[in-house]
Amino acid sequence: MTELKNTETTCESCAAPATQAPTKLPDSRALEASCAKDNTTLATSDATSHNHSERTREQIVGNSGTRHADSPLHIAVIGSGGAAMAAALKATEQGARVTLIERGTIGGTCVNTGCVPSKILIRAAQVAHVRTSSPFDAGISAAAPRILRDRLLTQQQKRVEELRHTKYEAILAGNPAITVWHGKARFKDMNALVVRLDGGGERVLAFDRCLIATGASAAVPPIPGLQDTPYWTSTQALASATIPPRLVVIGASVVAAELAQAFARLGSHVTILARSTLFSREDPAIGEALTAIFRDEGIDVLEHTQASEVAYRDGEFVLTTPQGERRADRLLVATGRTPNTGSLNLGAAGVKTSRHGVIEIDAGMHTSAPHLYAAGDCTDQPQFVYVAAAAGIRAALNMTGGEASLDLTAMPAVVFTDPQVATVGLSEQAARQAGFETDSRTLTLDNVPRALANFDTRGFIKLVAEARSGRLLGVQAVAEQAGELIQSAALAIHTGMTVEDLADQLFPYLTMVEGLKLAAQTFHKDVRQLSCCAG
Repeated sequence: MTELKNTETTCESCAAPATQAPTKLPDSRALEASCAKDNTTLATSDATSHNHSERTREQIVGNSGTRHADSPLHIAVIGSGGAAMAAALKATEQGARVTLIERGTIGGTCVNTGCVPSKILIRAAQVAHVRTSSPFDAGISAAAPRILRDRLLTQQQKRVEELRHTKYEAILAGNPAITVWHGKARFKDMNALVVRLDGGGERVLAFDRCLIATGASAAVPPIPGLQDTPYWTSTQALASATIPPRLVVIGASVVAAELAQAFARLGSHVTILARSTLFSREDPAIGEALTAIFRDEGIDVLEHTQASEVAYRDGEFVLTTPQGERRADRLLVATGRTPNTGSLNLGAAGVKTSRHGVIEIDAGMHTSAPHLYAAGDCTDQPQFVYVAAAAGIRAALNMTGGEASLDLTAMPAVVFTDPQVATVGLSEQAARQAGFETDSRTLTLDNVPRALANFDTRGFIKLVAEARSGRLLGVQAVAEQAGELIQSAALAIHTGMTVEDLADQLFPYLTMVEGLKLAAQTFHKDVRQLSCCAG
């Protein structure tokens, strides 16, 4: 991998430093130099670039737009998160060479400020909660633990750094077909990017194909006064070395729910302001179950509540709501994410976006512009890193001559609350809106032997089927380890199984996934009348 962090500036009209570059790179690669007004590129004749400690000047790797038949396809990738990395690696497997441009930290959101640190925090909070209170307290003495958040944060960030290095930085450094530029990219036209390098100066990068994988950032609602306060997004919350005594969370979906429960279990008194209800876009039973569980744990869930004004005075937040003032030491805003596309100059490349800057793509990750593709959270795809990675792989295949598409019919999703929320396929309402006549069953967890053995029967498993055929259309679950059982449901939907097929499968006894079999059996049996492991 060749990294570019700084270069010389060039003459506006003839790019003299580029044309005066040596005809051989340190590893004896041949160079082609092209000169045009406002456009300087150097194209390598092969994809065997490596890091070099000594150069007379940094080299610009690009393509003038007239690629020779025997030279590899040149793909530009903007971003370095899940979609970008998957695409870059798959493209090089297909024989292309890649220039990857990252404006921030290598690895994107998931490993640095999203999935990994949040799940570490959530797991630590779960351990703290179980030490404080569990169904077995009568026989195992419980004691509230001392929370040393600064030490937990050190442990968390060390693991983040390890994963970033092993899964991103080291892989890029070890791939000779990938060159990394550190800087901010924008489109010059549909054939070239202008990159403002972190070390100073701008360079033009021409390409044969380009993938836009710039991710998304926290959306901030236009509440009067909010912008003038030191509010948290999830990024600041996960990086905090302290646990605030009072925390207000604005939001009612995944990030809001996960972090609200985690901070509550680590010692905060948490209040959630939900504009509607928790998880209002999901089956209503999910929000109802989580709301009851949260309230039982001491979290205040205020439904149909919005802050009309936010102020920060004397070290505390003051939120004006219809139910009166709410005061807090910290305020977490978790109201969704918005795509990082505003600075890309997409109009110059002919890439269409929605009103909110979301890039519109088809199932093959094609944008509205020829040879330009997009994947991940900057698009209209579901914002999950595994979806982004799958999209990146398929985009790379299509950029290198394939015809791949991404089918999200059986896409599983997990919310890492406790108990977890997991869904796949269609909810009952969505299925009816899609024209299906449905039949559904909901199994409460007091019918699942594993939940009974755990003395934790909070939650349910719901199956939605097509009425005529019995074909499974969707599954929703609120349960311990729901994220583990949902993959079996995803496979059942993917293979077109009916509820009878599912009920007839062998499931290991005393597992949570056995709840799927029991839920399927309820379409034709009263499972309360079955012995423990009756088929």
